[in-house]
Amino acid sequence: MTFKPSRLLFVLIAAVAIPSFAQNVAVVNGKAIPMSRADALIKQYVAQSGQPESPEMRESVKRDLIAREVLMQEANRLGFDKNPAVKQQLETARQQIVVNAMLRDYMSKHPIKDEELKAEYDRYKTVLGDKEYHVRHIVAENEADAKAIIAKLKGGAKFEELAKASKDTGSANNGGDLDWRAPADFPKEFSDAFVGLQKGAITENPVKTQNGYHVIKLDDTRPLKVPPFEELKQQIGERMQQGKLMQLQEELRKKATIVMSK
Repeated sequence: MTFKPSRLLFVLIAAVAIPSFAQNVAVVNGKAIPMSRADALIKQYVAQSGQPESPEMRESVKRDLIAREVLMQEANRLGFDKNPAVKQQLETARQQIVVNAMLRDYMSKHPIKDEELKAEYDRYKTVLGDKEYHVRHIVAENEADAKAIIAKLKGGAKFEELAKASKDTGSANNGGDLDWRAPADFPKEFSDAFVGLQKGAITENPVKTQNGYHVIKLDDTRPLKVPPFEELKQQIGERMQQGKLMQLQEELRKKATIVMSK
């Protein structure tokens, strides 16, 4: 069979165009949306949702990318890409994306080892101690008011009633209840005041912290049950990663020449 020149030209053009279209989601007003962009979004959705990739998901992503491109072209036509506020936001987003990529790479090259996680867990257990306390408190504005509350309690007033006037509005309507907590959960001056109390006793003197003057009551104590290492491993790892990244930031800041404006 012999092709006419025009027919042969058409076939050659089609053969070249097929791979090009296969690499794109679509072409909108002459601008191609690469398939790699859809693949990246799908990978992100799968990771975030835990759902497997499906034809429906892929179609949804394609429609979304086309809609974005249509809107983007209109926004550019209207000049929003040249708007100073928009350009500033774009630069901020660009910085965040680049920095996040660098930090992910840093953590992949400086992973936290299992022995480091276990050591941190053991340190955490030591800090918490072996006992937890059921504590209540009333927070007063000044020392005189706190002493007046102590006097009323010694005179037979109910702690739960006086707690309604506490500065700590979060616990005031619950009788000043702070629930079961380890001493390490509180400022040292606060925990030092209640660990020596007998069950049902209140502090003889107001306890000063940055939040005010506290009158503390110990309801009860019990042995502290710390979750096993495997349950806390991820949480500890995330906290240690944050610490490592903060350390990196501080090291880079010390090396940098920074001139602050007045």
